[in-house]
Amino acid sequence: MADNLSLLDVDTPALLVYHSPDAVPSIQLMRTGTMKRLWAPWRMPYLTGENKVEGCLFCVKIAEDRDAQNLIVYRGPRSFLILNLYPYSNGHLMAVPYQHVPSIEDLDDETLLDLMHTVNIGIKALREVMHPHGFNVGINMGRAAGAGIADHVHIHIVPRWDGDTNFMPVLGEVRVIPQALDETYAQLKAALGTITAP
Repeated sequence: MADNLSLLDVDTPALLVYHSPDAVPSIQLMRTGTMKRLWAPWRMPYLTGENKVEGCLFCVKIAEDRDAQNLIVYRGPRSFLILNLYPYSNGHLMAVPYQHVPSIEDLDDETLLDLMHTVNIGIKALREVMHPHGFNVGINMGRAAGAGIADHVHIHIVPRWDGDTNFMPVLGEVRVIPQALDETYAQLKAALGTITAP
């Protein structure tokens, strides 16, 4: 093998690591035998920008009367829960205030309290339906912090399971979501009906 190539074995896949002249390794996933494929046609509209919404995505979705199509599972007094169309993991929710502001510091106390109450409702529903072992709950404020929708602050609620990280997202830059969004929506909507009932 050439001086600038090395082969690493990791279970089934083989990793070919190419060390470029500037000493930055480039990793490519290679397979021996039959190539493995992940079929995810639902991601194509995201990749091509086909589903791009004019204006703020959250403001547009909440103004429409199409909660199932827009994946809105809960509407509270000052905030709502929506499934992420391009989730980090199965059941990835976002708690969003109705008020269009870029930072939590721009929200009044009543909205902040309602927003955190909405986060708790989302966690309860996810626990009941999916039985995760933990959660990542967080806010990306500003593009530099990773916010995809920087002008309308929102809180991510990402359920996690022991052992849910593997080589797919790390090396293959691929996330495996095992359940269709419409199934997740139906299960969470049913659970929220009992959780939020007076």
